Amino acid sequence: MLVEKSNIIFGPINSRRFGMSLGIDLSPALKQCNFDCLYCELAPSPTVDSQTHTVTVSQIIDALKEHLNDKIDVITLTANGEPTLYPQLSELIDEIDKIKNTTETLILTNSATLIDEKVFYALLKLDQVKLSLDAISPDIFKKIDRPHKSINIDEVVNKVKEFSKIYKGKLFIEILFVHGLNDTKNEIKKLNDVLLDINAQRIDLGTIDRPPAYPVMGISYKELHEASLLFDNSLPIHIASRVHAEPNNSYYSDEEILNTLDKRPLTMDDINLLLDKDSKKRLESLINNKKIVKRLVGNLEFLLPDTNLKRKRNN
Repeated sequence: MLVEKSNIIFGPINSRRFGMSLGIDLSPALKQCNFDCLYCELAPSPTVDSQTHTVTVSQIIDALKEHLNDKIDVITLTANGEPTLYPQLSELIDEIDKIKNTTETLILTNSATLIDEKVFYALLKLDQVKLSLDAISPDIFKKIDRPHKSINIDEVVNKVKEFSKIYKGKLFIEILFVHGLNDTKNEIKKLNDVLLDINAQRIDLGTIDRPPAYPVMGISYKELHEASLLFDNSLPIHIASRVHAEPNNSYYSDEEILNTLDKRPLTMDDINLLLDKDSKKRLESLINNKKIVKRLVGNLEFLLPDTNLKRKRNN
């Protein structure tokens, strides 16, 4: 069934992670998703494995032309549900490429449809891809993401690994933590082991920051930071969520600052939550003396020790 062109384009929104983003909703009429995640901001609904209500490619392109300008950094493909269920995805990407100029294309997907060869190769054409990967254990995956019965997490993980090896654009992985489910040391270790075999530019750790579909809780910024330290320090981990981000404002010596940033490079937003006033002055001195350097990853600037940067470049 076709739906009328309405609310297809939204934004632009100034995203801290992706820049000025113009969104395209590939399911503007209703939620159509192969997951029914506990943390979803949309109302609960039965999972589907295909779209029954669609917008035409020409409708999307006409709407996009009305809103696209040279101030937009990314055209973001998303949906009330899962955007890769859109049946003409590959054709749509080709048509967007004809009019986007220097603006990049981005999709926000739950990764599950990478097992579909048509979707897999369509995503290879995008400039940026953000894949969600909340859990590795089948039981935890099913509890959090409540997937369609056809979806097997082992198959999805294998396809994410395969995709990361051949994709030429900017690949981001997002993990959203739910209290008491995927925030355990055991599950984080499983995620870590998988991520070591995925070529991602950045791995974003987040938690629930909007009213969820089901009665579940997120974790605090402090818990997110502690979780980040459980991942291998070779991984490009970024704490994306600021929910319940209470300032720590603790004293850090020069050595403690360097050691902290060596274990996990941080943004200035993170620094402002962790360090007290005097420690920030020490940080500034370390930057001026080039013992700490800045590294741009995607749209975010990270601080890390100079020795850490040299080591990573040699890997």
